[in-house]
Amino acid sequence: MTNKDAKNEKNIGNSVHKVDKQAQLKKDLAVAAGIIKDNPSKKGKDKKKKKKRKLKPWVVVVLILICLSGLIYGSYALFLHHKDSTKLDELSKEIEKDIKVNEVKDDGELVNPPEDKNNDYWNYIKVPFYNVDINTLIDKNNDTVGFIHMDNTNINYPVVHSGDNEYYLTHAFDKTKNSAGWVFMDYRNDPATLSDNTIIYGHGRVNGTVFGSLNKVLTKSWQNNKDNYIIWLSTKTENLVWQIFSVYTIEAESYYIKANFENDLEKEKWINTMKERNQAPQSADVNVNDYFLTLSTCKNNFNTRIVVQAKLIKRQKK
Repeated sequence: MTNKDAKNEKNIGNSVHKVDKQAQLKKDLAVAAGIIKDNPSKKGKDKKKKKKRKLKPWVVVVLILICLSGLIYGSYALFLHHKDSTKLDELSKEIEKDIKVNEVKDDGELVNPPEDKNNDYWNYIKVPFYNVDINTLIDKNNDTVGFIHMDNTNINYPVVHSGDNEYYLTHAFDKTKNSAGWVFMDYRNDPATLSDNTIIYGHGRVNGTVFGSLNKVLTKSWQNNKDNYIIWLSTKTENLVWQIFSVYTIEAESYYIKANFENDLEKEKWINTMKERNQAPQSADVNVNDYFLTLSTCKNNFNTRIVVQAKLIKRQKK
């Protein structure tokens, strides 16, 4: 090794040693500041290692019991939901066997017809009436006030009416306890006469029973079929045909389920709001001279509503 090489090696060694000292100094400062933890092995064997915390046996047992309880409760709730939905479906099929439905081809009495002959109204009034013997249903349940039908959904049910909006949330058509409830008219509506807005409710069951199939109105395939925009309602005294003008979802509120209006100005404001909410490609001309029908159900999270609103276009006395 030459003197020059030895000198270079010495310089490199000094540089490395200097860097090591600087690195150690930085590490010591970091340890002192609590930024990093020192290696306990370098502090000697006299330093005891911290013991790991262990859950006490009784805590583990409690946690397991809580998990099992939640699992059992969830499974039982799911079982009851399925049981009630199945029972309701069977009840609906029994009713369909017992009732007689007749399609009556008749113009009936036209309601608030538009002057424009190209309006869809003139096509929709050609559909037949949906006539059901309500007396047969009243024999089964004296709360029965009508029968509702809507194409390309599962909505084909007797409509009941009670003194509140609570009872038929938890009772079926035969008045037995059932979490699926039934299709019912708002207690503020008078079944014998039409309110400004007749409101009908039903649970949004996952299996499509009651108003569960109203989810379909939110799909493009349903909305793009113009034949779907009709609702039939048969009562004890008359048959009614309604044309849908608004379909939408909204957070739970009470404005859309207003049953009657104080004056035309209040009604017109309500009409404009309902039309603005429409999410479907089809609508209809509506004004203060119209009678309205509102169908309402829950969507998935119970705080959102699926709403379908229609106007009366023709009626027929029985």
